[in-house]
Amino acid sequence: MKTVYIDVLVTVNIFVDFFLILCTQKLLNIRAKLLRVIFGSLAGGVFSLAALLPPMPFGLNFLTDLLSAAALIIIAFGFSSPKVFLRRAAVYFALSFTFCGVMIFVYNTFHPAGMEIYNDTVYFNISPFLLIILSLVCYYIMKLIKRLTKGVCGKRVCQIEIELNDDVTAFSAAVDTGCNVKEPFSGDYVIIAEDSILRDLHLTDDKMRVIPFGSLGGNGFIRGYRVSRLKIDGRESEHDVYLGVCENVLKGEIKALVPYEITEGEVI
Repeated sequence: MKTVYIDVLVTVNIFVDFFLILCTQKLLNIRAKLLRVIFGSLAGGVFSLAALLPPMPFGLNFLTDLLSAAALIIIAFGFSSPKVFLRRAAVYFALSFTFCGVMIFVYNTFHPAGMEIYNDTVYFNISPFLLIILSLVCYYIMKLIKRLTKGVCGKRVCQIEIELNDDVTAFSAAVDTGCNVKEPFSGDYVIIAEDSILRDLHLTDDKMRVIPFGSLGGNGFIRGYRVSRLKIDGRESEHDVYLGVCENVLKGEIKALVPYEITEGEVI
């Protein structure tokens, strides 16, 4: 093993893991606090000290990588359910595995000075300032690609904050051009959300409206509640809307739908 500077090793992997966690967050539209993402990347820097251990056999090395990925995902995004956790961990591990594979290819092909790989941990002997610049460049390239392919890669996601009966809650919602559910008497649009993400609200039957739907994979009724205040991505909305509550209807990471018509002009 060549000379390895621990401060450089840890710093490099903090920024690499920060970038990988952000990529995972963007790909799965995960709503997470920046502080948790930072803590996850710091844990990745600590885990990079495995490079100082004696060479490990492939099986043990692979298991260590899996456990590290699982720990980082729990630290960065928390644990909601086994299915969601496995999806997040799989995406992060796939990104990490791809990154490591690319680095191994570069290392074996070009033998760049100052680059080493120990126990699947990448080490660059470069200045932290240059690493920060390169990480920022990569991150904004990723954001640009996502913006340019917004209509191709999937639904746009926005952050919804609602006030209802003096209770306030916030959640991520997919902007859906096909979500045309309306409250039948007022004609107001309906934001549809799974009951599982509305734990902060105290919903009472005396203020409930029964709203029919026919665009959520079938026909039926959902519970509707008048929203007293609505924010979309932090901006106050002037639209009068209802919150439609469903159970086990919306699948996937995002558990809410917001009609495109009420986000037009609200979200940049």
